Amino acid sequence: MTEATVDLGAIAHNTRVFAATTNAEVMAVVKADGFGHGALATARAALTAGATWLGVATCEEALQLRAAGVDAPLLSWLHAHDAGLREAIAAQVDLSVSSLEHLHAVLADGLVPTLHLKADTGLHRNGAVAEDWPALVRRAAELERQGRVRVRGVWSHLIHGEDSTAPGLSAQVARFRDALAVATGAGLRPSVRHLANSVAALGAPETHYDLVRPGIGLYGIEPDVNRTYGLRPAMTLRARLVLVKQVPAGSGVSYEHDYRTSCPSTLGLVPLGFADGVPRSAGPRAQVWCRGRRFPVAGRIAMDQFVVDFGEFSPRPGDEVLVFGPGGQGEPTVTEWAEWAGTIPHEIFTGIGARVPRRHVGLPVPATSTEELRSG
Repeated sequence: MTEATVDLGAIAHNTRVFAATTNAEVMAVVKADGFGHGALATARAALTAGATWLGVATCEEALQLRAAGVDAPLLSWLHAHDAGLREAIAAQVDLSVSSLEHLHAVLADGLVPTLHLKADTGLHRNGAVAEDWPALVRRAAELERQGRVRVRGVWSHLIHGEDSTAPGLSAQVARFRDALAVATGAGLRPSVRHLANSVAALGAPETHYDLVRPGIGLYGIEPDVNRTYGLRPAMTLRARLVLVKQVPAGSGVSYEHDYRTSCPSTLGLVPLGFADGVPRSAGPRAQVWCRGRRFPVAGRIAMDQFVVDFGEFSPRPGDEVLVFGPGGQGEPTVTEWAEWAGTIPHEIFTGIGARVPRRHVGLPVPATSTEELRSG
C-alpha cells in the first residue's frame, strides 16, 4: 500500500503550541490542500485545537471549505482584479485587497464584502506599496461609510520565514505600524491586524497584533533555524516493495546507470516516483527506512518508481518502506528530503500527487460548524 498518513493529533498539538505563545487569535493556513495534508481535515483539527481563523490563497479553496460546512472566519488573498468574486462574498469569505483595481473588483450589488487591506512592507510581492497605500485606504474608508464594504483587517507579509531575529524584521514592523497609522488616519478601524508568519508567531511577539498566521509550522516543520519549539511532523509517506531481486557487483541501476552496486546486492523496487512528489533531484543522496534501518536510493528516481539498494540484507516483497516520517524511529524526515533535493519542505509536501491517497489518523473530527468544533 502506498499512502501519505496524516496525524491530525500532531496538527492539533502544533496548533496548541502556536496558541500558547500569543494572546492573539490563530489563523491556520490551509492553502494548497493544507500543504498537501488535506485542507478540510487539517482545518477541522486546527479549529478543534484553538485556531479561530482559516487562511487560503484562492476563492476556490475557500468555497470548498464552505461547501463542506466549515463556517469559521476565512480569508482568501490571491485574486485577479477582474475575477468573479460574488460567490465568495455571498459565502462570507473575507477577501484581501491590494490595489484600487482589486477594491473596485470586489464591489457587488446587494452584497457587502468583508475586506483585509494588504500593505507591502518590503516583500514586494502582493500588497500596496507605500506610495499607493493612502489612496487605497481613503477609498476603502469612503466605501465603508457608504455601506458598500466592511474593512475588517489590515495586514502584510514578512520577508523572513526562517529566523525570528532577522535584522530586517524591526524595519518591517515599523513600516506596518506606519501603514496602520495611515489607515486609522483615513477613518478605518480594523479589528484584525496581522503580520506574523510561523517563525514570527513563535519568536517575535512584537509582530502578533490581533492574529498570527502559522503555515508550515502547523504541519510540524520547525520554522526557526535557531530554535525548536516541540512541533510534531504530521505526515508519513510510505509504500511497500513490489519487487526484490539480486544483482552482481557493478550492476548499473536505473536510467543512465549513474549508480552501480559496489558488491553483490539485493535491490528493492518502490512504487513511488517524481509524479507522486518524490523529488528526482534527491536521488543521489536520498535514503529510506526499512526493517529498522536506512538504505540508499539507487540511481535516478523515475516518474513512477525508484530502486533501493539493500546490499547484503534480504527484504521481501510487501515490506514497508518509509520515505519520510517524523524521525522518531530514525527514518528520514521531510526536512532531510528537502535538503537532498535542494528545496524546502513546503515543496515536498505540496508536490505529493493525487495518486497517493491520504489517510487521516489520530483525531476524530466529525464536526464541521464552528460551534460543533469548539464544543467537541
